Amino acid sequence: MEAAAPEGAEPGSGGSGAEEPVVSLAEVLAENEELEKEARAVLGGSDHERCSYSQGAVKRQALYACSTCTPPGAEPAGICLACSYECHGTHRLFELYTKRNFRCDCGNSKFKNLQCKLLPEKGKVNSGNKYNDNFYGLYCICKRPYPDPEDEIPDEMIQCIVCEDWFHGRHLGAVPPESGDFHEMVCQACMKHCHFLWAYASQLAVPPLTKASSLEDEGIVLKVEESEEQKKEIKKEGGVEHHDTKEEKQLEQFNEPSTSSGSACPEVVTKSEEPICKLKELQSKPFVKKDTATFWPSNWRSKLCTCEDCLKMYSELEVQFLTDECDTVLAYENKGTSDQETERRDPLMDTLNSMNRVQQVELICEYNDLKTELTDYLRRFADEGTVVKREDIQHFFEEFQSRKRRRTNRMQYYCS
Repeated sequence: MEAAAPEGAEPGSGGSGAEEPVVSLAEVLAENEELEKEARAVLGGSDHERCSYSQGAVKRQALYACSTCTPPGAEPAGICLACSYECHGTHRLFELYTKRNFRCDCGNSKFKNLQCKLLPEKGKVNSGNKYNDNFYGLYCICKRPYPDPEDEIPDEMIQCIVCEDWFHGRHLGAVPPESGDFHEMVCQACMKHCHFLWAYASQLAVPPLTKASSLEDEGIVLKVEESEEQKKEIKKEGGVEHHDTKEEKQLEQFNEPSTSSGSACPEVVTKSEEPICKLKELQSKPFVKKDTATFWPSNWRSKLCTCEDCLKMYSELEVQFLTDECDTVLAYENKGTSDQETERRDPLMDTLNSMNRVQQVELICEYNDLKTELTDYLRRFADEGTVVKREDIQHFFEEFQSRKRRRTNRMQYYCS
């Protein structure tokens, strides 16, 4: 759209109204392509036509909560992508991004007046599903909606990989690193639940930029069989000990090789053949335990110990997924993008393949004529430094169609 200039004023002459910013066609196309890329990544791994209920608890999928069917006060419920289109298309939905090990609830006993159109026959409840305040459109420890109309502070929301809740960056106890510097986040509450991660944090975690509050400046230094005086000394020095080269090499031998963050995922580890527990090795050295969230780089999960004792601990804490790199959101997004690229077809090539040889040549010639004439037409605007308006494009295609009809009429005249 273009702002109309006041009567008697030239466009761009500084009239009473504010000028509408000019956006180039290249910028519009680039932004649109980026939005499509993000949508393909999040939705590409989920089926938009078939309800996912028949697959059981899906490892990771895009989910939604319907505020129309399950308002605050009702039991929380989640629906798959296909049901959000087919059964709840006109309802008020909360986008939950993706969640792990979830089975679609659409039409079960939590929905009093709705039957799933895609799979009417479903169990009454899905006992394996886990729910939180996200299913009511509330996020973070502040329990606020997103976007929050009352929150004027610009802040990025980050998802915890354990509880899968979303948090404001300012509510994590520490200022998060730049978004490109870390891959996953574990919130404060989940770090208390998964306390063993603090031993890994000193070796693997990405340091936060600064502390969010002076109340959290003090950390607790833990070290096996360490005297109180030594603890105080380590605390003064920040609680980080530089290991010698020999110890670092020993730790590297315990670490499994890192895998790329592509769509291919390693098999889930079920039993380790390593004789030494990585966690015990790390716990035998000083590390700092704080009341903050932690930020982790790509492939850090492959460094977690998979000995029998650690696997048992993961199971007791219900965090077995931490050793599965295919559980990551990035793995899901990469798979979705890869599947979408494979399925996407070029409509021009499909049209060409449906034509005979003569029709193919004619279409290619028409396309080349259009491309050449449009390029020449737009070059004039570029040379003059003027903005291409909607009426300019409409005028071009009207002239192009007129020239095409004249050429066709001349050919019919000569052939008659």
